[in-house]
Amino acid sequence: MRVPPFERLRPFMQLSSVFVLGMIAGGMVYNAIWHVSFNELWKNNQDLQFQLQQAQEDNKTLRKYSNRQTVVKEIKLIAEETSAEKIDSINLKELLRRVIRDLEVLRGRDMFEIDSDSKLVRMLLNQKKYTVRDKEYTIQVKTMLVMEGVLQIWLEAKEKLPESH
Repeated sequence: MRVPPFERLRPFMQLSSVFVLGMIAGGMVYNAIWHVSFNELWKNNQDLQFQLQQAQEDNKTLRKYSNRQTVVKEIKLIAEETSAEKIDSINLKELLRRVIRDLEVLRGRDMFEIDSDSKLVRMLLNQKKYTVRDKEYTIQVKTMLVMEGVLQIWLEAKEKLPESH
């Protein structure tokens, strides 16, 4: 029995191997583009969920205290970013969500008695540690301002570096 010469199949094998490698490379590029767009969509979804939660809480408080003009109806947190470190936006939103949960006791409080509450908040939140997605952050209150029923708090969040032994 005679075996056909392999040299005849070599161009076909080279062409098919280039085609398969092109399919693999194209699949990798497509997968990378899909993951980047999905990650951006997920971040946008997290931001919108945070805004929706804030709006629902504010709406509930505004309905509850609509007749009283001198109460804290809304709590607005502003995170100051230090130039040394930048916190991931998803971690920052979750961190702010947890801080707002701790500050819910201030909703409905009289604005003219906020002086004693501000001292309490500073003591409670000064160097308080929060763990978000396996990272530990410390919070420090920089400034508090109450105006027209809105309590604005400027926070500085720092990631705690792991201790080396």
